[in-house]
Amino acid sequence: MEETKGYLMLSTGDILEGVWLGKTTESDGEMVFNTAMTGYQEVMTDPSYAGQIVTMTYPLIGNYGFNAQDKESHTPFIHGLVISTPCETPAHYQATQTLQDIADAYNFPILAQVDTRRLTKIIRQHGDVYGKMTKTPGAVPDKAKVSEKIVEKVSVKQEQFHQAEGPPAAHVAIIDYGYKHSIRDMLLENNCDVTIFPFDTTLEELQKAKVDGVLLSNGPGDPKSLAYLAEEIKRIADFYPTLGICLGHQLLALAFGGNTMRLPYGHRGSNHPVQHLPSGKVSITSQNHGYVVDEASISQSLWNILYSNVNDGSVEGLQHCSKPIMSVQFHPEAHPGPSDTYDVFEQFLNSVRNRGVTAYA
Repeated sequence: MEETKGYLMLSTGDILEGVWLGKTTESDGEMVFNTAMTGYQEVMTDPSYAGQIVTMTYPLIGNYGFNAQDKESHTPFIHGLVISTPCETPAHYQATQTLQDIADAYNFPILAQVDTRRLTKIIRQHGDVYGKMTKTPGAVPDKAKVSEKIVEKVSVKQEQFHQAEGPPAAHVAIIDYGYKHSIRDMLLENNCDVTIFPFDTTLEELQKAKVDGVLLSNGPGDPKSLAYLAEEIKRIADFYPTLGICLGHQLLALAFGGNTMRLPYGHRGSNHPVQHLPSGKVSITSQNHGYVVDEASISQSLWNILYSNVNDGSVEGLQHCSKPIMSVQFHPEAHPGPSDTYDVFEQFLNSVRNRGVTAYA
């Protein structure tokens, strides 16, 4: 097959060359990098990456193919994928598609044979970088920020009910800011009925649906773009046992008077160490975020800092001092990634099943 040259034009003025996989679909987005050695299928389909062009730092991508089990949504959400070396002959018993198949099936922009080490260094140096995948050298990125309405675009538009196979132990609501299917599946595996709700759901709508607990999901963008939902999120968390994951964690902090700030270049990968401060235990976690909760803004009379990032000391988890409210910056569903922090779900579900309990283990 004849190769078609492509270009990645950066807002820094840098130009990187590569080769298109599939059609030459031009795309703009925020440039980020992910350090995981596996999980490219989950990354491509994770709504948290909406609006972004993702660089995989691991040099060989596609070696175990794509399957029907590991999708985090129905279609790719990222605006583009940049890789070094594509694998054309994947080997895995579940594989049904190759990287080339995905590019063709979804008309999805993938640029290969790019110097991803150089690109990652550029992102680390400049932090806030935007790019344009194009076949025309000299074109400049059209966008300079992720849309403030990106969550509205990825969230469900109406309630979606999923029934547990056995007798349900509880009915959990996921408020969808860009939720991963593996979070829903984790709840279903724990015999919970699950209803997915739109991002702007109210307390009254949750009460009408007779849910027992609420999970505020992960999602893309700047958490402050959803600051107008803070009052409603606080009402929900004050009424229900609540767990926030990633963006949900940040929104809980905002709802209770905290602040968030942008990281220099984010945490994205499956090897991020966090420490559980009450016990001192260190776990390896999967992460995907560009913003964090500002520790200085957290009220010590309301919150205990539950987890801290070992590398940079940033806040990785909060526990309310008197209510069954907990939040984590990492992904305890670990898909992809290690399952060290699975107990976060266990603690949340214990509080849901025993509604009224005000402390976590």
